[in-house]
Formats: sequence, C-alpha cells, structure tokens
Amino acid sequence: MCGIIGYVGKKAASPILLEGLRRLEYRGYDSAGVAVLQDADLAIRKKKGKIDEGLAHLLLQRPLAGNVGIGHTRWATHGPPCDENSHPHLDQSGKIAVVHNGVIENCETLRQRLSKAGHKFVSATDTEVLAHLIGEHYQKQRAEKSGGDLLTSAVCAALRDVIGTYGIAVICTDQPDTMVGARRGSPLIIGVGEGENFLTSD
Repeated sequence: MCGIIGYVGKKAASPILLEGLRRLEYRGYDSAGVAVLQDADLAIRKKKGKIDEGLAHLLLQRPLAGNVGIGHTRWATHGPPCDENSHPHLDQSGKIAVVHNGVIENCETLRQRLSKAGHKFVSATDTEVLAHLIGEHYQKQRAEKSGGDLLTSAVCAALRDVIGTYGIAVICTDQPDTMVGARRGSPLIIGVGEGENFLTSD
C-alpha cells in the first residue's frame, strides 16, 4: 500500500517529507519521490528503490528548497516499478503535482479521453491520468475566470469523473500556500500545527 506525506509551513519541506516517508516504509514500497514548490516552480525528485539508497541520495546531490511539498512511497499497481512510474506526477502544464494511494478503475477510459484532447503521458500510472484530469479542469475554470479556490474546485470536479479508491495530496504553483487532500476508501489524516499543517496516510 502506498504512503503519502504532505507539508505546508515555514520550515524546509524536503527533510520533513523525507522523514515522513521513512516512517511509512513499513507499508511496503518499490519507489519514492517528493515534489516541492521552489521559486514559483515545481521541483521533483523520485527514484526506484529504497529511500536511503535512492531518493535520499538524489536529494543530497540535488537539494530542494521550499516550504510546501508532497511525498510518496509507491507500491506498483498500474505500471512496473521504475523512475517514470514513481510519484509525484505532474499535469500537462507542469503546474500541478499529485500523489495518490488507491486504484482508479476507469483509468484507461480517462487516459483515452485525455489523449484524444492532446494530453501526452510519460508513465503507465493511473495517478498521472488523475493529475492530467485535475489540470484539465483547472485550466477550464481559469479560462472561465471562475473565482475562489480554483485548485480545490478542480480536484472536486476531477474526482467526480473517477471510479475507484483514492487518498490524494495535490499542490499547485499558482496557489503556493495550499495543499488539497481528498479520500475515498483510502486513509488520510490532517495534522494542524502552529504555522504549519501536515497530511499523511497514517
């Protein structure tokens, strides 16, 4: 079962995410990754293999700065264990990052629909399909100049299209102080601190 960790606060996100992922290792996994909002952009590090042999080494070589991020340990369901299939995944624009625990049963139907609309996928995962679906709704709402929290609205709209189970965490470059979480059939816990908030699968 996959593990999810998210952080929004004033501290450096990367060490917190890495420690959170280490605490989720007992769930079993084949790869791990993090996405951090860094200089108004999304920076991703992900690697097949154990955290201390892959991701932690990658973060030492290419450190991340930023105080908002999400992390994930993956247990393969859609697509084999490899760097490309590791989470987090981006939407088509590269503005939205998603981590996901669960199985999207109508993944291939959604992938075909999005492909016909011009979306290009780099992985075999259902999570990348979800990221693109959220991105599609987000861009549509921006074009319509919808007010309010566009990211939350886009996540809700995308999840109405989804059949299956999920626990997700989503961040976006346009809303750098926001992390959206949602669940159906997968655990998700929110931790509220002083000047910082957390999200985790347990």
